Amino acid sequence: MKISRRDLMQSAGAASLLTAVGSSAWAQAQIESLKIITGFPPGGTSDTICRRVADKLAPGYARVAVVENRTGAGGQIAVQAVKAAPPDGNTVLQTPMSMLGVYPHIYRKLPYDPVADLMPVTLGCTFDFGFAVGPQVPANVRTVPEFLAWCKANPSLANFGSPAAGSVPHFIGVLLGKQAGVDLKHIPFRGTQPAILDMIGGQIAAVSGPIGEFTQHVVAGKARLLGATGAKRSPFAPTTSTLVEQGLKDFTFEEWFGFYVPAKTPADVIARLNTAMRAALAAPETVSGLAAMGLEAKSSSPAELAARLKADTDRWGPLVKAIGFTADA
Repeated sequence: MKISRRDLMQSAGAASLLTAVGSSAWAQAQIESLKIITGFPPGGTSDTICRRVADKLAPGYARVAVVENRTGAGGQIAVQAVKAAPPDGNTVLQTPMSMLGVYPHIYRKLPYDPVADLMPVTLGCTFDFGFAVGPQVPANVRTVPEFLAWCKANPSLANFGSPAAGSVPHFIGVLLGKQAGVDLKHIPFRGTQPAILDMIGGQIAAVSGPIGEFTQHVVAGKARLLGATGAKRSPFAPTTSTLVEQGLKDFTFEEWFGFYVPAKTPADVIARLNTAMRAALAAPETVSGLAAMGLEAKSSSPAELAARLKADTDRWGPLVKAIGFTADA
């Protein structure tokens, strides 16, 4: 096949045009600065996934990607911050399911509507919960039933901490106490790590929280993981038996972190962000980094995340009613 000089020049011109158009489209698609907001402090699982994803979103989706920790009100402040942000793809919320699927059942004056005020982007990860104790609890207590028996014998010390009032870890502790007929006093914190620090310092007896939050403290011998909430043993704590294995029927709970943007964010912006975030979550460094915190990296379409939230919202309605917990925002 013979190619003339004219053909070659036309092809080169077309290629140059395509390159210019592609560069222009990329420049339009890329934003200057992306902010990922989490309602929990640095060092915990929520903060970890935000930073792992942010590292992969710059300089592709955004020239700069930063994480902002807006702690307080059990994660509500972060949700409100994103609700009020411009719907331009520059501000993203990362939140556990609890703030969106459980809180509507317990707060009469919740300052946001999880469906009307936010739009789903992608699932971020899933994880099981763990129940751990510190030095305040005798070393011979090795399971959750043994802990509950100890609490019954020592009612003044029967307490546990969680990352937030009205969160799934909070309700796991309450349900455990109800099943055993023990009045477990709940102590809410601004995140799981602050609760764990008080536990290993001997100020509280136990903590209910994401299983990966306990790993470093268990390895260091400062905490004992008594049980896990998965349907099967967690790959991140294979020697820890599940609550079901310990005879606690129906105690199977899994939670997830998801990414959301303000309502009215254009569909094309959400689609572009979804593509960038799914690639970030699939990166080997992200997968291994989250695994170190007991998190299994997963992504989804916006529609899949919306369906998951609806299913969890429906499940927790009857459970919250049975627990009888309410709170004012």
